[in-house]
This record gives sequence, structure tokens and C-alpha cells, in this order.
Amino acid sequence: MAEVIWGLATSHVPSIGAAMDRGKTQEPYWKPLFDGYRPAREWLARHTPDVAIVIYNDHANGVDLDIVPTFGIGTADRYQVADEGFGRRPVPEVVGCPELSLHLLDRLMDEGFDLTVFQELDVDHGLTVPLSIWTPQPGESWPCPVVPLLVNVVMYPQPTAARCFALGQAIGRAIAGYDGVRTVGILGTGGMSHQLAGARAGFINPQFDRMFLDAIEDEPEKLAALTREDYIRGAGSEGIELIMWLVMRGAMRERVRRVHSTYHVPASNTAAALALYDNRPVAA
Repeated sequence: MAEVIWGLATSHVPSIGAAMDRGKTQEPYWKPLFDGYRPAREWLARHTPDVAIVIYNDHANGVDLDIVPTFGIGTADRYQVADEGFGRRPVPEVVGCPELSLHLLDRLMDEGFDLTVFQELDVDHGLTVPLSIWTPQPGESWPCPVVPLLVNVVMYPQPTAARCFALGQAIGRAIAGYDGVRTVGILGTGGMSHQLAGARAGFINPQFDRMFLDAIEDEPEKLAALTREDYIRGAGSEGIELIMWLVMRGAMRERVRRVHSTYHVPASNTAAALALYDNRPVAA
């Protein structure tokens, strides 16, 4: 049976990827952020899973805004890197794991989660930036195959935090019943607090962010109980992306061990964070 061995929560700010692609990571503006990633990257390099599931949202680059699924899953063999207006990022295409994708689709549908299926999908910074944060120098390929799982956080009404947490729990059960691989890593992406437009454009709320970082480790149910309005009020209109961290957290055990976390303001006009959790039993 497969096992989720770690969960990684991370922001997916596009300018983080641009800073890496353009060799700016050691410039004074960016160095503190990337220094904060180093311990997690070193640990992850020693714990490569057989496959990773990336929980992310598309930004109208792979999926047209005319059709925005609440939840979606990619079932392809490969996913091209999307051109977001400045050419494709100079990173490898993403290799899929259709066998696990189809297993998840089957089990999640049986549990009442209706997923839109993408047999072809270009993946944008929502997925590739977290992969770069995990593996800054992937070479010709990323560390392992990837299952993309999309969540609508861009069009109202978004799924509730409770529904995202329940989806994660269902994913955890589905992985435990899969024998095609041994180990799985799961990434929850987006956030932290930020707002890109409107009267509160540029809004960042470190107090809310710190509360969220503290609670997601040991009290995820507290975060699952928050409404959409709570997230938008506390973290900004785009800060509602944090509900995708709850999908990651729901897929893990009730008790996890925090390996490393870091928080930085600002990355572009966004609060950026990373939190890495070891999901293996304590004896491991």
C-alpha cells in the first residue's frame, strides 16, 4: 500500500519562479526568501517520493475562465509548461502518473467528489513554482512524476475550507488503498495573505498568516471551520488560496512532525511561506 511520507505547503508567487529563472536569488531583495527555503530543500532531496500530488489553481493559462471546475484532476502522461505571456519557463515538462490519477478519480468519485478530468493540460506557475521551490535545479526532469489536482480559488463561490479538508482526507484514504507506488509526497500551494486588486490592493496580514501557520500543524479543524468570508477578510481576496493547504493537510495523519517552516514579507506584493511536514510514524 502507498503512504504519504511528507506534505509541503508553499506559496506559488510567479515572481519567485522569475527570480530563479533570471539568476536573482542572491540579490538583496530575494536572498532572505531563498535562504529560508534551504533547510526544506536539503531534507526533501533526501526524501524523494515515488510520485507527488500538487494541489494548485490555474490562473487562466491552462483552463479558460469560461469553465472553472470546483475540483479537477489531470490524467495525462505529460503536461507542458504554459506560456503565461513571456514564453514558457525554462523548466522541464511535467511527467504525469495516469495510473494514480485514475485511481484517485475512481475513489474520490465514490466518496462524492465530482472531479473534472483533464486528459490534456498545460500547467502554469501555480504548479511549476512549487516544484522549483522543492527542486531548484531539476536538470532534465523533476524528481518524480506528478498528479495535478486543481481547486477553484478564483471564481465565486469557491469550495469551502471544510470541503477542501474533507477532500484531503479522502485523498489520504485513496492513497492508502493504492499499491502502484510505495511513497507519495503532497504539495498544497498558494497564499499566504495577499490581494491584487480593489480598495485593499497590496493587503498583507502577518497576524492572520501566523495564526494559520500555527494552526495547520495541530488544529487544522479550526481552519476548516472558517468561512470564505473569514479567509477573504483576514487574508485578502487571493489569500483564499490557503484552502488548498487544507487539502494537503487533510491527506496526512492527525499528528505530523514539522521539519521546517519559514515566513517572508514581501515576495512581490505577497506574504510568502513554506511549511514542511514529515507524515511518517514517529519511529521512522
